[in-house]
Amino acid sequence: MFAFLSVMERKANSFSGGRSSMIRALGPGSVSSFLKVILDVFYYVLWVAGFAVAAIILGLLLISFDPQIVPRMANVKILGAPPGLGAAVLLTGAELSLIGVLVIVQRLRRIFGAMTAGDPFHPDNVRRLRVTAMVLALIEVNGYLFHALDHFVLHLNRTGTLSLNLTSWFAVLVIVVLAEVFREGARLRRDAELTI
Repeated sequence: MFAFLSVMERKANSFSGGRSSMIRALGPGSVSSFLKVILDVFYYVLWVAGFAVAAIILGLLLISFDPQIVPRMANVKILGAPPGLGAAVLLTGAELSLIGVLVIVQRLRRIFGAMTAGDPFHPDNVRRLRVTAMVLALIEVNGYLFHALDHFVLHLNRTGTLSLNLTSWFAVLVIVVLAEVFREGARLRRDAELTI
């Protein structure tokens, strides 16, 4: 069986000119360059969404000053709140989370840009990963704060309970560990450059 697989691999390599048919992870035309393109598109979509939510918040604040703008018979609810100050406050929490996601995507774009250039252990990637972990943690804290604000101050009684999102906190820890791995890789690369 293993002999058969070995022969098939040699034939596949002879058809591809001796090159391995594995998918490349680094450099131009690699998976990292494809992911960078996706992150670039998502980055600009997030900007558009951020401006749209900011415009809605501004409109809700204006409505809170003059509630007659919206007829009382209209049964419009935004995030479970009637138009006005409460909905503006809740959307502000969503906008802050969106800004955090925008910062994370921007840092990931730069990390994948370095990977596309063939330099995954660029010293700046360590800082980018640390910022990503910190912002992800801040997004989680933001969710807890605005949920408490909704429950204890605004009393909007939305459905849904406050729960600890273990997946997000695990992701924060994984990203912190990856930052340390990248820091060690950058140190080893720097040491190798000094010895040459």
